Amino acid sequence: MAQTPQYRRIYELLRKHIVDGVYKEGDLLPSENELCRVHNITRPTVRQALDALVHGGFIKKQQGKGSIVSSLPQGIGILSVSGTTSAVGINNLKTKILTGPEVRAWAGAFMFPLSQVEKESGYVYIERLRILDEKPIFLDVNFLPNINLPRFTSRSFENRSLFDILRKFYNIQVTGGEQRLRAIKADENIGNHLQVKKGHPVLHLERKIATNRVDYYFYSSIYCNTDISAIYGAF
Repeated sequence: MAQTPQYRRIYELLRKHIVDGVYKEGDLLPSENELCRVHNITRPTVRQALDALVHGGFIKKQQGKGSIVSSLPQGIGILSVSGTTSAVGINNLKTKILTGPEVRAWAGAFMFPLSQVEKESGYVYIERLRILDEKPIFLDVNFLPNINLPRFTSRSFENRSLFDILRKFYNIQVTGGEQRLRAIKADENIGNHLQVKKGHPVLHLERKIATNRVDYYFYSSIYCNTDISAIYGAF
């Protein structure tokens, strides 16, 4: 597996400090010169890390002042490439693994068209329940094509961010994607997980998620209980 680039390590460190509240909204991050000295890296590397933070919505650059921490969204950041954990905070959000991760073969019709390579490689299935302040907010079913993901099924995903694991261990960064949203009635299984009655309206999202790895996408089917919290998305 390729070594994590220097800028990614600095990005992850600063991102963690922002999410954990070390730096709060309106705070200035250390200057480029200070980051270079502390981490013994070059200015272009620092700028690459800061640009990634800007792209993720964590900071804003202001001429003459530096890198200013942005406000983290208060809704459920399911529409953001930053991921849900980044949006609500790791201390507030819990993840319960219901099934997987396990490798499966594609069977039958799928919600998005698949390439031949995807069909031939199978996928990693993960079914998760995301819990905010002890209340289930959505059921998250993930389908990751089993392509160059060594030891993926042996990793722990309990109370972990899928986006973080992909970013830190596989250098896979979410860059965008497409999604379909519709209101549906909860069946018995969805209702049991989200603690709502059968037939209760829930929001269903089908997502095809693009990454920085050429031609690598992964997919998710998400059922949301919006009685608890609104869905947030910045665009």
